[in-house]
Amino acid sequence: MLESFRAMMATSHDFATIKGELRQALEAFSESAVCVLVDSGIMVTEPAEETYSLSQNLFSTLFLYSYYRCDIPSSRRVLYATVNQCLRGMVTGCDNLLDHEYKVTIDSDLPRTATTFRSVVDIMASDRILFATLIQYAASTDCRQELVLQAANKTLATLARSGVQEASEEAGVTERISPDDILNNIHHFKTGLLFQSTWAVPELFEVMTPQMESTKQALYDIGIGCQLLDDLVDLYQDVRDCRHNYVASWLAWFEPTSWKLVQAYALDEKATPACLYQQEHAWADVIKQLAKTRLEKGLSALFLERHQIFVGPISSLIAERIGVSF
Repeated sequence: MLESFRAMMATSHDFATIKGELRQALEAFSESAVCVLVDSGIMVTEPAEETYSLSQNLFSTLFLYSYYRCDIPSSRRVLYATVNQCLRGMVTGCDNLLDHEYKVTIDSDLPRTATTFRSVVDIMASDRILFATLIQYAASTDCRQELVLQAANKTLATLARSGVQEASEEAGVTERISPDDILNNIHHFKTGLLFQSTWAVPELFEVMTPQMESTKQALYDIGIGCQLLDDLVDLYQDVRDCRHNYVASWLAWFEPTSWKLVQAYALDEKATPACLYQQEHAWADVIKQLAKTRLEKGLSALFLERHQIFVGPISSLIAERIGVSF
């Protein structure tokens, strides 16, 4: 699937432009990381070439595409993509700490085992890179400096909406609310608005058009589709941790017999996402189809007519990255 994706992207002039702009943004982020950490005793590692590929930055590519399709000038597309990498660093760092894992945003000479402090550095440095990026932009344009502070504050506000939802589940949940409630009141904040946070700064710097608003809705749908797939993969762990999960709620409300089996199986600490597919589960197919429909709805609305051929392959690649096959 990955090789097919790369081959398809290589034939598109539009995606060649996006790839070049994404590289500019990632290089700007990396160079700024070196600057903000210069006297810290932390040496930033030179990113590998693969770090700049579209396949390694699938969602960043989609966010940048959303600006491209709305005819935002290239210089501001690069600015927004750089801002998004800062947001990515902060969100990934927080996820690392909350989920006890580690995904790299800023690589350095810190010990590989120092995952907690690495995550803290990623968050703090990304925040400072965000300010530096916006200030440099204001200095090189007629952008008012007070707009910089407004933009920085808005990025925090839009990310915090997702964080508040995460915080509400830290102590565990005591009931399985309806699947509709999960979508409208949980995943709306947790992921839908998080995907739209990439438009927090553009909303301040651009004159918003109906096309831009519909593009934001497309990103929302992509986010919800991804979260439904995440819920399939995280089902057993979310049941163990008493966290909201669309699949768990769907089973609790509509498939009580299967729900009891899942609850019992989740007690096994060795249960993994792969266990979900050792036997055929009609309910898993229902959720996968729901996620696929929502994901492809968003991708279809996001892509220009000439790029509709990418909807299916990119949908499948996203699912594969999350850990589900269509």
